[in-house]
Amino acid sequence: MNKVYVLGMGPGNKEYILPITTRIIEDCDVLIGGKRNLQYYEDLGKEILYIHSDLASIMDFVEENRDRKKIAFLLSGDTGFYSMLEYIKKHMDASDLEVIPGISSFQYLMAKIGEPWQNAYVGSLHGRTCNFIEIIQQYDKAVFLTDYKYSPQQIAKELLAHKIGNKRMVVGENLSYDNERITIYKPEEIVDIPKFDMAVVVIMNDE
Repeated sequence: MNKVYVLGMGPGNKEYILPITTRIIEDCDVLIGGKRNLQYYEDLGKEILYIHSDLASIMDFVEENRDRKKIAFLLSGDTGFYSMLEYIKKHMDASDLEVIPGISSFQYLMAKIGEPWQNAYVGSLHGRTCNFIEIIQQYDKAVFLTDYKYSPQQIAKELLAHKIGNKRMVVGENLSYDNERITIYKPEEIVDIPKFDMAVVVIMNDE
């Protein structure tokens, strides 16, 4: 029976997809993923399955077809960082998977601003909650995936409300795309910016 591939697709731009990932995609019969990741492969004659809210039906399809078809999940960023891999492993043994990493959006952003991150806190506020104020107080650098609820402006407001000073915020939007924007400001400046797209946010000491 064929192994199922779980592929990290990087921050978004096709140039950041690993060569081994491209080779696997070209060899597969079925590609499963979100619209953003599948857009580059819709004309290859592959069977395309878009990820939707009914994840159970997708896993049923994989189990019913993987004996005769090569199947790959195309996941944003890195496979090991807040991806669908955790859900897939609830339905399949690790021995039935071949997982290929990708470049996470936070890795991309840290590289763009020339900052190492081995001592940083790295987490997600995208559809999740955590005591990010306590984390920011504990770490010189903290990196978060954000959403529209925990936006850069909301994080900045909380920093100001807790009187946390001497910090600067880096906001990375549309990372790796032509309309990429990386903003570096103090929290009191971030709160006055009217709108951010989905973003990666870095909070670090203002040296």
